[in-house]
Amino acid sequence: MQSPADGGVNLLYMTLIEAIEARHSVRKYKDEPIPEDILTVLRNRIREINDEAGLHIQLVTDEPKAFSGLMAYGSFSGVKNYFVMAGKKGNDLDEKIGYYGEQLVLLAQTLGLNTCWAGLSYSKIPGTYELEDGEKIGCYIALGYGETQGKAHKSKEIKSVSNASDVTPEWFNKGVEAALLAPTAINQQKFYIEYLGFKDNSRLPKVSARPLFSMAGYSKMDLGIVKYHFEIGAGKEMFEWG
Repeated sequence: MQSPADGGVNLLYMTLIEAIEARHSVRKYKDEPIPEDILTVLRNRIREINDEAGLHIQLVTDEPKAFSGLMAYGSFSGVKNYFVMAGKKGNDLDEKIGYYGEQLVLLAQTLGLNTCWAGLSYSKIPGTYELEDGEKIGCYIALGYGETQGKAHKSKEIKSVSNASDVTPEWFNKGVEAALLAPTAINQQKFYIEYLGFKDNSRLPKVSARPLFSMAGYSKMDLGIVKYHFEIGAGKEMFEWG
């Protein structure tokens, strides 16, 4: 079987739904290099995303300093590989970083790797990344083979983050279930997803998703992550974002 990501042998160990269920944040990593064929898949996907979304995501490998300096709190250890999530400054940058960064997170999970989003727990090491005029770094994502597979955290009830009910479509409810498994800053889950039905002669029913106020910040980035999870759980072909 051919992998669409690299044109070679299929390296995927699980589906995206399985990846959503298996993925947990991991902060401690083994001293084990990532094989070159897996790095090739990740680099190819980064290139596609950067072209599609106008981002400037970069993969840094075999670099131990970013998560071991004074800024690297939060029990990180052994991190030598990470995604630098960067792009043009703008109101939509955080949401784009969340949406496309989670694509890389789940791809990494399907490839047998572990990850962790890091908003502040890293140091920017000169020479490990490039920024063009008008660009900024939104966050890093740690990457590698975890000492464990992490653990699940308590989630909110479906009805506290959406208008899902017995009368909303099953695909919508499944989308919300997948959204509740999305990583969010300090597990805050500050979002609300609403089934709107058919609006303005739309071809498909509309769904809205919005961030809620958060003292911790990162709610727009979280929203991008949540929307990608929702699309996987619901089926992107079932609805339109409203």
